[in-house]
Amino acid sequence: MIDYMKKHEKYVNEILGGKQGEEKLKELLAYHDKQIQWIQHERLVHLIVMLFVCLFTLLSFGFTVIETSTPSIVLSGLLLILSLAYIIHYYRIENGVQKWYLISNQIRQRL
Repeated sequence: MIDYMKKHEKYVNEILGGKQGEEKLKELLAYHDKQIQWIQHERLVHLIVMLFVCLFTLLSFGFTVIETSTPSIVLSGLLLILSLAYIIHYYRIENGVQKWYLISNQIRQRL
């Protein structure tokens, strides 16, 4: 996902770097806005999954505090690592979308 976002951003920036006609910029804007919609959908899905993983992490941690056992500690540790990975991934997607909004504004300014 992150690689896809980087490739798209590079592609759009290369086109913006050159001298493009109004028609080409309109096509680029439509394409870029469609990509933003797609990434917004992905961002929502990742947010929901991240929230559920974090919820299960908290529930597992609560269970571990109440009923301490090796499997519950291992489960809490694994879910904590997964939660951190999801938080980092979601953070990167969110920042990428924010960059894309700025790029979309740049295209509109050039039009």
